[in-house]
Amino acid sequence: MDLRDVLVGGEDPLDIYDDIEPVLEDVCLLPWKIETVYRKASAYPDDVLDRLRFALVRVQVYADIHRNEDMEKAQAIKYASIVLEKVIFGSLMLGHEEMERD
Repeated sequence: MDLRDVLVGGEDPLDIYDDIEPVLEDVCLLPWKIETVYRKASAYPDDVLDRLRFALVRVQVYADIHRNEDMEKAQAIKYASIVLEKVIFGSLMLGHEEMERD
């Protein structure tokens, strides 16, 4: 999975992707990176935050599409992107009932 391309989505990359990509590759880094990502995101203007949110949504959709290739990896990627979206934005753009039940 080339998660950097999914994050970028054909636009100019945001510097925060350098902090997010390693977390998507290894969810075990999430506890140590979550505050860094949150603080960096909180400094962005609304238009950049919109781009960031759609980057996280793209990752979630990508993980869903490719979950049958490597279910454990896809679940970890989706989990990390959902947690980041909730921390940064307070809610999810897409409903994820299975995550809300846990």
